[in-house]
Amino acid sequence: MLDVLIIGAGPVGLACALETQRRGLRTAVVEKGALVNSIIGYPTNMEFFSTPELLEIGGYPFPTSHYKPLREDALDYYHRVAATEKLELRLHEKVLALQGEQGDFTVQTDKGEIRTRNVVVATGFYDLPNLLNVPGEDLPHVSHYYKEPYEHVTQHVVVVGAKNSSAKAALQLTRAGAKVTLIVRGPAVSDSVKYWIRPDLVNRIAEGRITAHFNTTITAIRPDAVEVLTPEGPLTLPTNFVYALTGYHPDEALLGRLGIEPNPDDEACAPLFDPATHQTTRPGLFVAGTVCGGRATSRWFIENGRHHAQLIAAHLAAQVPTQLA
Repeated sequence: MLDVLIIGAGPVGLACALETQRRGLRTAVVEKGALVNSIIGYPTNMEFFSTPELLEIGGYPFPTSHYKPLREDALDYYHRVAATEKLELRLHEKVLALQGEQGDFTVQTDKGEIRTRNVVVATGFYDLPNLLNVPGEDLPHVSHYYKEPYEHVTQHVVVVGAKNSSAKAALQLTRAGAKVTLIVRGPAVSDSVKYWIRPDLVNRIAEGRITAHFNTTITAIRPDAVEVLTPEGPLTLPTNFVYALTGYHPDEALLGRLGIEPNPDDEACAPLFDPATHQTTRPGLFVAGTVCGGRATSRWFIENGRHHAQLIAAHLAAQVPTQLA
């Protein structure tokens, strides 16, 4: 039987595994996708907003020649840390349910059962996009994930949203030769866009290289066009590809099956947990990383979420001997 099972092999999940394993607790990590699966899904050569030391886990230096690491730097770094620490990884194994109680949990997966005394949920949020909920959103030329611009040269591309991911996608696509139209629900490019990105996007809109429609919503997507509602009325935009980059949210259905209760006083439906230990209302079940913020996915990042690992590990190191008694 494991002492601790970590659900989620992202940076925070790996940090939790490092800290618990170093305290002598038998630890494993189960992940429905690949190691650091979310980072694999990030755009090619994406630049992190943080400097390397803020992304480090387990005390391992993050070597890179860039002031701000790229996606590929992070993939290599986290893979090397996991290998160096010889973490027990169960990848491409999806967690379905949790039964039992602290000291004797059974985690059901699509490949069998895992027995463990404690469970840490560090599942992040990147796998579930916030949908537009309009007809045609499921068409093959529509995506909620942007990778790179090169297949869209000379094509009409609609980008939905006005925060960092959509801003960077619109700029990259434009510079690669795509004809970009930006659809923004609000009155302007969001003030939350990073200070070195926002002026670039605003200037490209001002000079006409990017067409922007503000206070505008999509009402339907067709194979060759997007229907939008602007302040001046309905409009049809010829379109070859659509990137609906409207954000993501945690897997609330999974959290519910695991027995994690949402905070009824939190509009973001963040889990109820003890901030000193990160234990939820179900004894032996802990949360770490971005999932702690519920739908407010900007509350926690790698930079501050990695520290949850130390709080959880310290608590578990003191509790597991009692569970064994």
